[in-house]
Amino acid sequence: MTVRGSPGLTAREPLRPVLYDESSDAVRLLDQRLLPAEETWLALRDADGVADAIRTLAVRGAPAIGVAAAYALACEARRGASPAALEAAGGRLVRARPTAVNLAWAVNRMAKRFGDGAAALLREAHAIRDEDEAACRRMGALGAELVPDKARILTHCNAGALATAGYGTALGVVRAAFEAGKDVTVFADETRPFLQGARLTAWELHRDGIPVTVLTDGMAGWLMQRGEIACVVVGADRIAANGDVANKIGTYGLAVLASHHGLPFYVAAPWSTIDLATPSGDSIPIEERESDEVLTVAGMRIAPVGVSARYPAFDVTPAALVTAIITERGVVRAPLGEALQRLAGS
Repeated sequence: MTVRGSPGLTAREPLRPVLYDESSDAVRLLDQRLLPAEETWLALRDADGVADAIRTLAVRGAPAIGVAAAYALACEARRGASPAALEAAGGRLVRARPTAVNLAWAVNRMAKRFGDGAAALLREAHAIRDEDEAACRRMGALGAELVPDKARILTHCNAGALATAGYGTALGVVRAAFEAGKDVTVFADETRPFLQGARLTAWELHRDGIPVTVLTDGMAGWLMQRGEIACVVVGADRIAANGDVANKIGTYGLAVLASHHGLPFYVAAPWSTIDLATPSGDSIPIEERESDEVLTVAGMRIAPVGVSARYPAFDVTPAALVTAIITERGVVRAPLGEALQRLAGS
């Protein structure tokens, strides 16, 4: 079901792309495939509908898809699904996108409540949503301290409110710096092929009055060389135990450029993105998406018929290239693996 308009999405109120609508017992998702041209909300009432929305990128961003999956399972329970049926639905949700660990994390957290009844599952989904926004705001406050005044910040993909329960991870750092009175400007990589930077990051920052300029993905090195970038701040879909970071394809190249030019490279992610069970980036599954997503733009083919394309949706940035990881539990620096283990025990 498609619903036009939003429950309170205005420039004066926080942007929250995943909601539970009690009146219709549905998960409401701001359809990110249509932004910035159209603000349309989906009303989905079962796990398969939400899994499809995750797979087709109507909702995206590691924390946001975890919240959406939690609400999907709560809706299934409210319709009388048995624990076994909920287990099966959870498996379908997890398989929708394998790289982002927050999705499996949220489903596993909900699974611990499968035998406790629908009301308990809905409370747990609300808790996951609320905790994520609180984590983003805490991350933002910690990260803002690392951002100098008048900083020109480069970011990649969309790690903002649209990718979370609200406020954002990398863009949460930007928002907090801006709210603290710092004169910050954002350079947003367009992020081919889904154009998350051009369509989503630019849209939400412009909506909130934060200066933003879109770059094509190949421009960052030149601007770094000219001294026009102060730091790079990105999000993450999974962070391995040693500090290797999986994020949107193109992130690794930015980290190499930042290292070459002596610029800080920061990763902002909630603790639910830290996967201590995965030893290094070599063990992170990398989703490969359909080549048509590279070969077409807005439904129009841009390459000759018969030409193929590769689309690994993520890459892995080695821990050695990461200046710091910003989580709601604290900011960690090298050696990242040891620092993450200490933070895990805090």
